[in-house]
Order: sequence, then structure tokens, then C-alpha cells
Amino acid sequence: MAKGSQQRAQVDAVDKSLLRPVRLSLLADRLLFFGCGAAVALFLYFALYSSLTPIPFPDSDPSPPLTSHLSTQPETPLPNHPSTISHLSAQQNQSPSIPTNASTTQNQTSSSSYDDDHPPIVSTKPETTPLLKSSSRSSSRRGNSSSKRRRDPRKVPSDPPPPSDDPQNSSTFYDDPDLSYTLDRSISGWDAKRRQWLRLHPWFSATPDRVLMVTGSKPGRCSNPTGDHLLLLFYKNKADYCRIHGFDLFYNTALLHPSMPGCWAKLPLVRAAMVAHPEAEWIWWIDEDAAFTDMEFRPPFDRYSAHNLVIPGYPSMVYEQRNWIGLNAGVFLIRNSQWGLDFLDSWARLGPQTPNYRKWTKLLLSEISGKDNDDSDDQLALVHLLVKDTKRWGNKVYLENSYDLHGYWVAIIGRLDNITERYKMLEKKEEELRRRHAEKDTVGFGGTRVRYLDQEVWVGPEERKKRRPFVTHFTGCQPCGGGHNPAYTWESCSEGMHRALNFADDQVLRPYGFGRPDINNISSVRELPFDYPASPPA
Repeated sequence: MAKGSQQRAQVDAVDKSLLRPVRLSLLADRLLFFGCGAAVALFLYFALYSSLTPIPFPDSDPSPPLTSHLSTQPETPLPNHPSTISHLSAQQNQSPSIPTNASTTQNQTSSSSYDDDHPPIVSTKPETTPLLKSSSRSSSRRGNSSSKRRRDPRKVPSDPPPPSDDPQNSSTFYDDPDLSYTLDRSISGWDAKRRQWLRLHPWFSATPDRVLMVTGSKPGRCSNPTGDHLLLLFYKNKADYCRIHGFDLFYNTALLHPSMPGCWAKLPLVRAAMVAHPEAEWIWWIDEDAAFTDMEFRPPFDRYSAHNLVIPGYPSMVYEQRNWIGLNAGVFLIRNSQWGLDFLDSWARLGPQTPNYRKWTKLLLSEISGKDNDDSDDQLALVHLLVKDTKRWGNKVYLENSYDLHGYWVAIIGRLDNITERYKMLEKKEEELRRRHAEKDTVGFGGTRVRYLDQEVWVGPEERKKRRPFVTHFTGCQPCGGGHNPAYTWESCSEGMHRALNFADDQVLRPYGFGRPDINNISSVRELPFDYPASPPA
């Protein structure tokens, strides 16, 4: 018995020693299973809890989202081409040049109250919108604050910010029922009104070279059989130039004042354009029969910072000789300002809509020389204003003659072929001028060309003939009416217009890989090879 009990004890000890690892393994498996299950349960719990948590509505969120115009507004691209000129970079930091003097001319017959000194610069440094929790009132102000990023003046945000909650703060001159777009009712306090509009629309911040170009033609069909086609080509030329330089263009065919036809029709149109475009710093008028023949050139707007009217002319011929041809009223830039509105009002008072027009005509013809007929026009009235009231107007007028803001077509057409060959020779010599470039970089590329031209051709009256004329004006040709000046033949006018327009279009087609080898033939178009003109076309 004792021996059997001893054997059973030995067997039990052996069984326990063998089963202990198995039991430990089973325990570890159970712990691992329960641990994984608990982790999965916790994950599902938190996932289900977060999905069931309600999303607060905007009214209950103390931190409202950014307005859409701040999040979608693109930044101004910086050209990588080494030919980028200084004005493109300067444009990033310049602020609008709107005069801060709110005093205006109440009586048009009295002296001007416009500040003759340099107009102060209004800072457009944007306010910083905090992204922290704020009150609903600060949320309404956020819609009127500008972004830190420099906005491209040519691009308008697709979704502007909501208006201010306070109607008094969001109102502009457009809400004034007494506001008039016509010349018969003057506007006062325009500089302050324009400043207020720009504060409410900061993405339209005015810059010194923000331009609205205005042009047009008569409402009906042209009496000249080819007139409508010529006007289309002239319009295309202006549209090309504005697209390349980022300017806005308004082409009008409506007579805004029935008693101011012909050359006088531009005055009510320019006046209405100022009110319709408070974001534009300059309104640029150009006649229907004027064409841009240097698509790369850009007026030096910084030169005109202290002036409000830029017009082609010669001071000695205007102020000393009092000559009608001392300037040309077919092309001019006028600053969108109270001064500009007052000047247009005074200019229009000498027009045909006034009861004393005949009396004014006789007086102006007796004072101003060089007029070849007995009719008064806008140019005669303009010379009279500058001569008779130089203190009020003349100090703010810049008579430009350093480049062809108005180029007389008779003196230009014959030298276009020589200019083309001279530019080709320069491009063959300088590899940088043969580089292909995007159309958006045309202005910067033009700056590079000017640098090489300055080395080859000195600046001066005679040397200027070797450069492309900026504007070629076909005065006296009348492409629509056909009643050209007897000093010219219609054949010479028609040939000259087609040559100038093809000369300009050759420059437009270059970024697209094509060119016009013969500016006398409108159908002459060819593809340009790489490294042209060093590698001539096949």
C-alpha cells in the first residue's frame, strides 16, 4: 500500500510538471485575446462617439470661417525671365495716388480748389484679420479687410466678401440718387468718394498704372465700303495691346449726348467711364483711327505722378505760339480724380451743346492759330483752356513729346520696313532677344529689348526714328466715313493703315510662333522656327 501511494504521488508530480506550461500558455492566449478585444472595443467606441457628435452651425461657432475672397484670391505671379523690368516689381509696393484733399470746386467759374502740390499717397497696407475667436461684429469687418497677399489688378475674385452689417458703412456714391453720369450735373468730393469705394473693395486697390482704355465709333454702319472691316482691325489692335499689358478696354458705339457728336462725343464718354470705373487710376482715350505699333512699350506712369492730364504736344507751340497743332486731342490720359471731372466740365462748356457755341467759335479762332477751317473742335477748345487758365490747369498737364504718344502716320509709314530690318539685325546679334517667351512676359521682354536698343541707338529726335513708333495716328484719313483730307489720296491712307496694322500684328503673333513676313499683305503669315531670325524660315 505504501508503495502504491508513493507511485501515485510520483505520477501526480510528473503530471503537474507537464501541465504547468500548458496552463500558462492557455492563460497567456486568453489574456492576449481579451486585450485585443478590449482595444477593438475602445476603437469602435471612440469612432462611433465622434461620428455621433453634432457639427456646430456657423451661428454657434464663435470663430467664423475666412471669407471666400481671401482664400481664393490668387497671388501676383513673379516673372522668372531676367528681362523683368523695374516697374513690375515696383507695382507690388506702390499705393494709390488719390489726393486726400476733399475740397472740390463748387463754382466752376471760380478758381480751382484742387491742391496744386503733389497729391498725397494714400496707404493701402492691408489690415491683418486674426484667425482667433472673435465677435460677430469683427466678423462683419473681416469682409472689408484686404488680404496680405498682393492681388493681381487684372483678376477679380469670383466670390466677393459679404457686405457689411452696417448699411451706413457699406454705402458708396452709387447709393446717392443725385449722382449723375452726365456732364450737365457736376460731382463734388469725388476723391473722397472714390477712396471710400476702394476701402470697401480692397481687391481693386488702385495702382499708378491701372488703366481703363476707352475708344469707340459711330452707332451706324460706315459709309466707306471697307470702313467696317478697318474699324474691326483697329479694334483688334487695341484689344491686343490691352490684353498684353493687362488693361481694361471699353469700346462704345452709343452717342451719350445727342448734341455732342463727332470729336466732342469723347467727353461725355470719358466722364461716364470715370464714374463707372472708380478702380481705374487713368482713363486712356484713343481715337478709332489710331493704332499701337509698338506692342511692348508701356507709358512711363511714374513720370506723370504729379500730373493729371497727359497729352501729346509741345509746350512752346501751345503756350507761346498758341497753335492749334501744338497738341493732339485724339490720344490722352486723364487721371480719375476731382481735377479730371472739373477739367472735363470746363472743356465741355466750349462744346456745341452750349447756346453760345458760335460765339465761342469766333473767339477761339481769333485767339488760336493754325486752324485750317472755321469750325471749332475739341482740340481748339483744349488749347484755349491751357493758354487762358494756365495757373488752374496747365500746372497739372504734361505735354508728352519724348515718344510717339501720337505719331503722324505720313512721317511713319515709309520707315516701317527699315525698322523691321533693324530689329531683326539686333535679334540676330543678341541671343537673349531670340528667346521664346510667353505673351504674358511681353512687357518684361520689351524691357530687355529697350536695354539693347539704348546701347545701339541713342535717345533723341533723329534716333527715335530708328525705333518702333508707339502710336500711329491716321489723322485726316477717316476710315469709316471715307471723307479723307484732300492732301492725301484714299489709296495712300488705306495702304498705310494696313501696313501699320500688319506691322503691329507681326509683334502680336511672335509669342504664338508665327509672324507676318510681308506687312503689305494681310494674308502673309508663316510659322517661325526655333532661334528665329538667326535660323531663317525654310
